[in-house]
Amino acid sequence: MGKFKKIETSIEGVYVIEPTVFGDNRGYFMETYAQKEFEEIGLDYNFVQDNQSKSKKGVLRGLHFQKENTQAKLVRCIKGEVFDVAVDLRPGSKTYGKWEGVILTEENKKMFMIPRGFAHGFLVLSDEAEFTYKCDDIYNHEAEGGLKWDDPEVGIKWPMEGLKPEEILTSEKDGKWPSLAELKNTNLFTNLGMRP
Repeated sequence: MGKFKKIETSIEGVYVIEPTVFGDNRGYFMETYAQKEFEEIGLDYNFVQDNQSKSKKGVLRGLHFQKENTQAKLVRCIKGEVFDVAVDLRPGSKTYGKWEGVILTEENKKMFMIPRGFAHGFLVLSDEAEFTYKCDDIYNHEAEGGLKWDDPEVGIKWPMEGLKPEEILTSEKDGKWPSLAELKNTNLFTNLGMRP
């Protein structure tokens, strides 16, 4: 049996990954990524950049993508709890505009595999959260793009229990991203580099 279990979602190419965790009275050990093991479950990525963020409860980061240097991401929460979301923006996709979300926590140790061509974001549900992600292309500030996090057309069901609307914290930039309708008529990705 492999060290990683790949769980399909409602969107082709988006997966929840469950690592094998070895635990005893001392704590636990797990591999969070192994190229050969990932290739064996059909995920052939060449990750070139690792990122980490820390956020407090109510912070909503996203929904982000890059128009060039498009990135596939393998994300996980190493402290606390987040609701992580991917929205399909791939041209011609049968699930264009659809979203998939998963709760990632330090306890469940799940990961979320998001291919190129998606907007990505997360909402912090715990008092604070630390979040890490591997990317298969470099960050390009000049190619930043985004999607309105509360666009009713997309209809993401953010878990707001215990959070008042005024407690949702976004950056100024994240509060100004366009809607899906506004994005539809643009040449969204100039270098999608479609891969699994």
